[in-house]
Amino acid sequence: MSDSSRTSIFDLLLLRKPAVEEISTSIAIEATVTELFEQFRRGMLRYIGSLGLSVHDGEEIVQEVFLLLFQHLCDRKPQENLRGWLFRVAHNLALKRRIAKQAATKTTCCISADEHYDPRPSPEDHLFFQQRRDRLLSVLHALPERDQCCLYLRAEGLQYREIAGVLDISLGSVSKSLARAIRRLSNADRW
Repeated sequence: MSDSSRTSIFDLLLLRKPAVEEISTSIAIEATVTELFEQFRRGMLRYIGSLGLSVHDGEEIVQEVFLLLFQHLCDRKPQENLRGWLFRVAHNLALKRRIAKQAATKTTCCISADEHYDPRPSPEDHLFFQQRRDRLLSVLHALPERDQCCLYLRAEGLQYREIAGVLDISLGSVSKSLARAIRRLSNADRW
């Protein structure tokens, strides 16, 4: 073998090394995204549904969020508080989707009480449960949107700081919104 052929093979090996590193990095990122998808998919779908979007829209938004996460990690952007990042991106995409749907249909989607049928052993128990649920849902839907979002995000396990980051509000506003929402729901449950 001549020196020129050795050099070209060596050069090829050097050129391949970054490609191998990129592939292994991409595989690691894919594994991370898959793990986070399994961990947060259901909670994100519940939260997106709480904003009045259908399950189909929710699934599309969740897929888009995780594609954006993959790109975010490939671009080596900050990885602190990925749960908060995921819910913030989902929140923003859901609001954009909801606004687009409202503009297209000029109506707001919301969860009706009939969609929450829960069979009980006796008709009396079922009626009591329905009346209580309807009362709580009416109070919940009467809350300002910020209070509803804070409540749903807290129900998904996000901490106050994470909720503040997702909704881009102060920590004090999160605290006040949650206290107000819980107080109203508690008062409605005492009727």
